[in-house]
Amino acid sequence: MLRISSLKKLVTDSMAIDLGTASTIIAVKGRGVVLDEPSLVAINEISEEIVAFGQEAGDMAGREGRDVVVRAPLIGGVVGDFERTKKMLAHFVKKARTGGSNLSLQAVMSMVSDVTQVEQRALLNAAEESHIGKVFMMEEALAAAFGAGVLPTDKRASAIIDIGSATTNIAVVAKGNVITSTSERYGSSAINEVLATHLRRHRGLQVGEETIEFLKTTFASAYLPEDITKTIEVRGRDVQTGSPAAVEITTGEVYPIVESIVRRIAEMIRETLTELRPEVAADIYDRGVILTGGGALLEGIDKYLRNFINLPVTVSDEPRYATVHGLLKMFDDPKLLERVSRNEVSVLQNAEIPFEA
Repeated sequence: MLRISSLKKLVTDSMAIDLGTASTIIAVKGRGVVLDEPSLVAINEISEEIVAFGQEAGDMAGREGRDVVVRAPLIGGVVGDFERTKKMLAHFVKKARTGGSNLSLQAVMSMVSDVTQVEQRALLNAAEESHIGKVFMMEEALAAAFGAGVLPTDKRASAIIDIGSATTNIAVVAKGNVITSTSERYGSSAINEVLATHLRRHRGLQVGEETIEFLKTTFASAYLPEDITKTIEVRGRDVQTGSPAAVEITTGEVYPIVESIVRRIAEMIRETLTELRPEVAADIYDRGVILTGGGALLEGIDKYLRNFINLPVTVSDEPRYATVHGLLKMFDDPKLLERVSRNEVSVLQNAEIPFEA
């Protein structure tokens, strides 16, 4: 018995990896979510060495030392910097393992639906170099559907809107298959960009990413607030003088900026839903749509979408974890995992990665 338990320490159970542009979330079978950190690396610009990963790098962002720069190696849900993505993922996988083991039997990993073969090969390579025995790749929105409670055996169709930081995935699924899907390299981080631009151009204040993220999550709303005069003080750097400064902004000022981004996501959803077959459309009319991903946490987004598409809209439990929970469920049904995974090995082997120059 002692021998078996000591052997178990060497092999981590199956791992689910949601490698996102903003965050990397890893769950392990039997242990649930074990890692949730920003997908960031801090680099020494002189030596080119990575000096910090994840949360540690995130804590440096905007307050880096003189020779240090914080970078996100993933862009739009795919690998932008192969070498650094590889090192970051290896660091996260090692951190997620128990008992200091060096081996994982298998992992299932999410990817956006419109991923190219080259992009998919890069993700697969990064995972394989993290000492994972076998890596399965699965469409993000399908994983999110399973994580949000859609059953693979359900013959009626369900619509999932997965709003990430840099991508929005829409999938209509039935019987564990994707009937139709759309993916846009556009997500909730666009709200951060327009808020920062507004403050710089119209209020003369330059603000950091941490401040903008706080403004989005605690003050911004996708739906017209009841009190548009409510204010918040935003601190940063005066554009003209360069000195530390602060401005007061109202919910009424922030709302139309946020709404312009949410509207674009809503239009994409409506467009996808107009292309459904009659039976599928009937199912969605009955059931509405399920929101997953970090973007689903934006205040009032469900209410806004309900009015825009005239369908019921529900936010899944723990929307940020829907994808990783769905990936984890795949290990309970190996046949389903084989069926839904997108590992076209012969195609992928021929897809050369241009990132390793």
